[in-house]
Amino acid sequence: MKDINIKDATIPALGFGTFELTGDTAVELVTAALDTGYRHIDTAQMYDNEAAVGSAIKESSVAREEVFLTTKVLPSNLSSKDFLPSVEESLQKLQTDTVDLLLIHWPNPEVPVEEYIGELVKAQEKGYTKHIGVSNHTTALLDKVLATGANIITNQVEYHPFLNQDKLYSYLREHDLTLTAYSPIAHGKVMGNDTLKQIGEKYNKNEVQITLRWLLQQDGVLAIPRSSKESHMQSNFNIFDFELTQDEAQQISSLTQANNRLIDPGFAPDWD
Repeated sequence: MKDINIKDATIPALGFGTFELTGDTAVELVTAALDTGYRHIDTAQMYDNEAAVGSAIKESSVAREEVFLTTKVLPSNLSSKDFLPSVEESLQKLQTDTVDLLLIHWPNPEVPVEEYIGELVKAQEKGYTKHIGVSNHTTALLDKVLATGANIITNQVEYHPFLNQDKLYSYLREHDLTLTAYSPIAHGKVMGNDTLKQIGEKYNKNEVQITLRWLLQQDGVLAIPRSSKESHMQSNFNIFDFELTQDEAQQISSLTQANNRLIDPGFAPDWD
């Protein structure tokens, strides 16, 4: 397992995402992920599964302090009135006194950046979270976030071989911030890609494993693939016994010119 050290945080570079996993399924898969060796679990208020994720971690043989746990605040909870109460509710559901990382899930144009970042900092000061960050923020929004002086460590965004994030990635590196890639395997669309398949044959790996390896070989990039099948989740973890050459990584990077964004809800910001 590879860790990324950013400011005073140590984060397992490969995490397990829980989007669309609820109830017993979420409990079973988070438990299996921890048994497999994952130590970075990602959830959110929006996923409606914090209680299930919390139960899995609580009942696991893995100690809570060994798990890097992330949750995210709903856009509708970003106001100063709703922010901290929503985080307190998340902590109750997760059965923990503090999370390792608390993110703004999506910006809300009706709530000023300064207001919700101020609340995020308060949550950190209260000990509700060790580290703070944002998700789905453009470089223009990040300018406003950083102007507040908040010590964020990451921006969690869609990133995979078919989406060009060069501008955002360069910005994050310049400001010593990590990029956490969600939908890193493009909802499974990496399967069947000729470039990924050909490279995978050399290492006896599938297209998903090649994609995840490509992401984690980039400086300051983390990935949180989600899988609803235990066998796929275990396969995703099996990517630390090989390394792509510079030429292979460049071949995969050239695929991003397709620039195919998969996550673009009506409330999304104007992307860079």
